[in-house]
Amino acid sequence: MPTPNPTIAVSAPGKVLLAGGYLVLDREFTGTVFGLSARINIVAQGIHTSEGVHLTEIVVESPQFLEAQWRYGYHLAEEGGGIKVTQLQVGSRINKNPFVETTLNFALTYIARAGKFRPTHSVKSARLTILADNDYYSHDGSSGSGSGNASTPSSSSSSATPPATPSRFAHFPTTLGNAHKTGLGSSAALVTSLSAALLTHYLPTSVFDLGSAAGKRVLHNLAQAAHCAAQGKVGSGFDVAAAVYGSCHYRRFSPAILSTLPEAGAPGFAAQLERVVEGTAPGAEWDTEVVKEAVRLPAGVAMRMCDVDCGSESVGMAKGVLAWRAKEPEKAREIWNALQARNERLEEVLREGRTDEIREAIHAVRELVREMGVRSGVPIEPESQTELLDALETVEGVYGGVVPGAGGYDAAAILVKDDDATVKRIEEFLVKWSKEKSSKVKLMGVKGELEGARHEKLEVYQGWV
Repeated sequence: MPTPNPTIAVSAPGKVLLAGGYLVLDREFTGTVFGLSARINIVAQGIHTSEGVHLTEIVVESPQFLEAQWRYGYHLAEEGGGIKVTQLQVGSRINKNPFVETTLNFALTYIARAGKFRPTHSVKSARLTILADNDYYSHDGSSGSGSGNASTPSSSSSSATPPATPSRFAHFPTTLGNAHKTGLGSSAALVTSLSAALLTHYLPTSVFDLGSAAGKRVLHNLAQAAHCAAQGKVGSGFDVAAAVYGSCHYRRFSPAILSTLPEAGAPGFAAQLERVVEGTAPGAEWDTEVVKEAVRLPAGVAMRMCDVDCGSESVGMAKGVLAWRAKEPEKAREIWNALQARNERLEEVLREGRTDEIREAIHAVRELVREMGVRSGVPIEPESQTELLDALETVEGVYGGVVPGAGGYDAAAILVKDDDATVKRIEEFLVKWSKEKSSKVKLMGVKGELEGARHEKLEVYQGWV
């Protein structure tokens, strides 16, 4: 018999929308999405108590950061409201984390329904440890990059002692709220990996199997619902799709699918969430399209990310682009149709390994992205990024690059020869560029990769949990 509520580890990747920014908001169009080697990792384990002591508590912690522990009690809400968590004080404070709290509400409610549990008895107390690969945050040597012992964990964080050797999980001497994100999709990867960890920890593989197509579908639908609720809006969902499935050709789901879902804890939430996740809600069947085999890179080509360490507000940018589209619908449709065709050609060039055509295909995409930016008044590919991308093309081994996703100032994605000599040339170029331009641009360690959410071996996290 399998051990109930085993200690398990899962991870989900970050994302980059190489082509399809803004278009992916509309079901008529698609996006070319790459998963990334940078992952959000979750270790789920039971909380062991003395004999006769019974806890109903979920503890979530991120030991890489200061003051990053969230404790929740949970109870069964009235009138079919599902399992609702209530945040508890840690010391003298309550530090809100809507992504963690919402995911717990959604995942525990679905687990209780799927597992036919009596919630306060069978959903046992658990500890969930979050570990993020270093490339999710901008940092330098002074912030503990690559070292687990840069500073002492706060007393309200995990009691684990970080490893003293260089690690893929840095310890940052700052709170999570003050950390500078690099725009790799940390919230979607967190919601997805946390959902996967809870499902795997509490449910037998006969009910949920992360490695199966059915398990991926359940995870995708649950994570999309939780992520949209945590954000307070229904987004395109490409970031969650990448976290679940990895690299793919993506067409968004109809927003109406989630329109019938009450708030967590509200009457009828549990039954409706189950119908939404299972895809059996009347008139609200999932219509997401995820085509994994459509997206891949040629042999010997890697996708790398440059951290520009500036940051953009993608929500405000999206509003600007959509306002322009409403004002000039005919011109916008002309540009979007043309851009869709160019995006698909870039996808085809990469899939078929036509490396000699990569630069031309990228230029064709960037041309229309810049036109969209000028017409909408939104800096999708700002002049500083245009200058950087054009200059990077002069480096031997660089095929070309784009400002991914919604665009702006915070990142660049480049396609390069996958060898150490090219990496060294790019790094040397960016050191010189940053000095000359009084900016901070660096090549990140992260690469594009195909795989989505997956199980991990526990020994990877030794010293942290």
